[in-house]
Amino acid sequence: MTNQTLSLTLLPDNAQRLSNLCGRLNEHIQQIETDLALTIRQRGNKFQLSGTESAIAYGSHILESLYMATENGNLLNPNTVHLVLQEIKGSDPNESHVDIAETTSSLIIKAPRASIKPRSKHQKQYVKGIRDHDINFGIGPAGTGKTFLAVACAVEALVKEKVDRLLLVRPAVEAGEKLGFLPGDLTQKIDPYLRPLYDALYEMLGFEKVSRLIEKNIIEVAPLAYMRGRTLNNSFIILDESQNTTSAQMKMFLTRIGFGSTAVITGDITQIDLPKGTRSGLVHVSKVLEGISEISFTYFNAKDVVRHKLVQKIVQAYGEFDRNSVSQLTSQDSSQINERDN
Repeated sequence: MTNQTLSLTLLPDNAQRLSNLCGRLNEHIQQIETDLALTIRQRGNKFQLSGTESAIAYGSHILESLYMATENGNLLNPNTVHLVLQEIKGSDPNESHVDIAETTSSLIIKAPRASIKPRSKHQKQYVKGIRDHDINFGIGPAGTGKTFLAVACAVEALVKEKVDRLLLVRPAVEAGEKLGFLPGDLTQKIDPYLRPLYDALYEMLGFEKVSRLIEKNIIEVAPLAYMRGRTLNNSFIILDESQNTTSAQMKMFLTRIGFGSTAVITGDITQIDLPKGTRSGLVHVSKVLEGISEISFTYFNAKDVVRHKLVQKIVQAYGEFDRNSVSQLTSQDSSQINERDN
């Protein structure tokens, strides 16, 4: 594609805000250039962008959005720039600028110690799905915010008294390691498997409040195997790492949900730790229930990763490697069939 050039002037001309925008030794500008395959030249508040039409559209969009964020004295850093890059690259580059200090008020999740904003298109779809449906699935790779956003929505629902309690559920399947005997009571045994959920709760509610709510059984830790026979009314239930459920366990879990409850089921079908030959309940249920409109499915991909930028590259690399492996196996099978036919 032919490269184009665009001149962009950021107003007002404020040296301190421009310094904040560009970062230490222009690291933010270099980050944008690398991510978008774009060349950016700057003199004062005037910028010249050179690259493909789409890269220029995204680049000008990002510079305007970041500059607006500096208006209230917000200090930018590479992590902020990375998140904004992900957000804007997932939107239409010709839309009006994205205000990273605010977003549509209906999508901001309010927790006592934080306000959480869904970033990518799929994250926004996910949050909307959780608010509009009783049963929701978030399926995709690590780092896409599936669990964190689910916990945020759960905390918000509890604070607003839309539910009476939170249930954190996870199958106790070891990720390729044999951990042996774990001492302590039931909660202590399952705690290591639920650490990501606890970390999110601590961030939103604080350690002491979470501890008090667990003591009062308002937040409950529930191993998946112990869910059988229960009916869960007026609850917000999160089943994490659901790719490690069997089809029978998934059916059992889904039929526990009672009146006034919301369930969010998260998982990554590329990281299944079940014994070889055992079908994942998450893979199975996505085919069984996909036609039910009252159930929300959100599928995340590498573009939704909001962790360190290398995580996105790792997810993409594994995905590409797996696709190539399948292609090679298919080619080998075809060759063997042709040999037999000959």
